[in-house]
Amino acid sequence: MDIFSALYRLHIIPFLKKWKLLNLILGALDIIAIFMAFECAYLIVYSTQGTGFFFFLDKRFLLLFAGVTPLWLLAMYLLKATEIPRTKQYTAIFWEYFLSAGAIFMLLIVTYFLFKLYNVSRTFIVLIPLFGFLFLFTLRVMEYKVFKQYRSKGFNYLNVVLIADASSLPFIENLLEHKEWGYKIVAIFTSAEVIQKKYEEKIIILPEDFIEVLNDLMEVDMIDEVLYIKNKVLPSEIRKIVRPCEELGVVFSVMYRDEKLTLSNAVKTEIASYKFLTFINVPHNTYALGIKKIMDIFGSLLGIIILSPVMILMAILIKTSSPGPIIFKQPRVGLRGRQFQLYKFRTMVVNADELKKELEDLNEADGPAFKIADDPRVTQVGKFLRRTGLDELPQLFNVLKGEMSLIGPRPPLPEETTQYERWQLRRLSVKPGLSCFWQVKPDRNSIKFEKWMELDLAYIDNWSLRLDFVILLKTLKTIFHKTGL
Repeated sequence: MDIFSALYRLHIIPFLKKWKLLNLILGALDIIAIFMAFECAYLIVYSTQGTGFFFFLDKRFLLLFAGVTPLWLLAMYLLKATEIPRTKQYTAIFWEYFLSAGAIFMLLIVTYFLFKLYNVSRTFIVLIPLFGFLFLFTLRVMEYKVFKQYRSKGFNYLNVVLIADASSLPFIENLLEHKEWGYKIVAIFTSAEVIQKKYEEKIIILPEDFIEVLNDLMEVDMIDEVLYIKNKVLPSEIRKIVRPCEELGVVFSVMYRDEKLTLSNAVKTEIASYKFLTFINVPHNTYALGIKKIMDIFGSLLGIIILSPVMILMAILIKTSSPGPIIFKQPRVGLRGRQFQLYKFRTMVVNADELKKELEDLNEADGPAFKIADDPRVTQVGKFLRRTGLDELPQLFNVLKGEMSLIGPRPPLPEETTQYERWQLRRLSVKPGLSCFWQVKPDRNSIKFEKWMELDLAYIDNWSLRLDFVILLKTLKTIFHKTGL
């Protein structure tokens, strides 16, 4: 019996998947590796000086660790070293971690002279990035090997659709043979008979004349990427495919063999040794997104710690004011249509969903949304929580788990997305958030559904760190002024 079967039998993998703990574990392991780098450097330099066995007992080194760790994680993110790769060579991983350690070394040297830390050993400064590189690189290689095995069992895969011709056979064979890469071919659009005959029994094969079917497929299925892997790139065909992909927020990539080939709004990517031009219709500033990710992790963790007394108080009020659970869990739709359990403080009576059917005629919202200004299902404590927005605080755990971001379009209900018009589906192309444009509007419940969707798409199209900061400040203002509903 392999290790993954044993982990499933012991319910460990189902537990990790249910609570989306994998990203947290990987991030925690990186932080532990950096911690061990500091500790090993400290033991080598200072253990003989009678200063103790732990670096964090010295305030100087603790502050240095607290400042360096997020910057080190950011450097690895920018170099795409934090991702568990699918097809990357070990040499590429080596250089990513070597460069990130080099960047941290330069940062430490600058910090050393800028803040005149002459009472800190220079050997200690040199050993930190050295040990950090060794620990982080070794850790990532081990994780890479584990994930290869994990993906080979059919987990952690990307759903892809291929537009192919006869020359695409080697690439298709590579995807099918290397299950550890984690690519699941949902369908192939092709006119090549050799592909039809070879794969028609195990993959959906559709003629290229039926390319319009791709639009429907992307609407009803969770498609992560569409790969155009034909030998000859036809611009007219590309335009026909890229428009619906951009409209729905699905990644579209074109394999290219000509190094001089460039397309607007496309970045160069790679799958194994095959080169692609990937069309990006969502925020893709690597540096800014790296900072956003760090802010999500540390911001949610800090928020949970600081606001824990408030959350405990809210939990007591909810429990003592009405029967039922403290936390209300509800399925919501996240990035690219994937569902997750959203956490909120319960603001309604226990049988709220059953009563909803009796209140359908009182719905004051248009479109698929459901809103009643004076909803009879809301408890007295619930009304206060909704006015202040405090009912959303448990979603900090959703952010910490990687299911949500601090700022982003609000996650919709599954039944709402089935009623979306085509152009509205693109709001699912980014990670949902605790707050966004619509959430900070004083009269948000009077905003028409279509306007709400336009606000979310405007956020996606105009995203920046500054915009996130402005929305965050307005969210805090909403809480203190109690303008939420």
